[in-house]
Amino acid sequence: MELKTKINAEDGKQDITITREFDLPLELLFKAYAEPELIEQWMGTKVLKLESKKHGSWQFETTDAKGNVVFKANGVIHEFIPNHKITRTFEMDNTSFGVQLEITEFEKLTDDTSKVNMHVIYESVAQRDQLLKLPFAQGLNMAHNRIEALLKTLNN
Repeated sequence: MELKTKINAEDGKQDITITREFDLPLELLFKAYAEPELIEQWMGTKVLKLESKKHGSWQFETTDAKGNVVFKANGVIHEFIPNHKITRTFEMDNTSFGVQLEITEFEKLTDDTSKVNMHVIYESVAQRDQLLKLPFAQGLNMAHNRIEALLKTLNN
């Protein structure tokens, strides 16, 4: 199965770019990244905090059936321009991965289609390469598929 989400990782660099086109209007796609209720649905995680504004912070957490925390991440939002751009830090608890910087830009293609462009910068080439050994691309593609499926139902 072809992955609609494209990841470009040049050898020897500590960043990646991620792109994905959606059959969704720009405003709706942006909401998927800015509204806690939508994030919880497509990410399958609990939004503990989300201040969608400049200098805001965020915190997500996922638990298993017994209530044990299996994923926890947080960061600071440095730039928040509705329907255009979110720049934030991303840090996962209890992992060897350091803080990363995510610059996410939203692009209108037509009235009914849009695109997300992410530039993710890691602390080192080694950290980036370690992450890319995980099923990162498949997981991100699945999450983006959920965004599209969820928002298409809201758009109809």
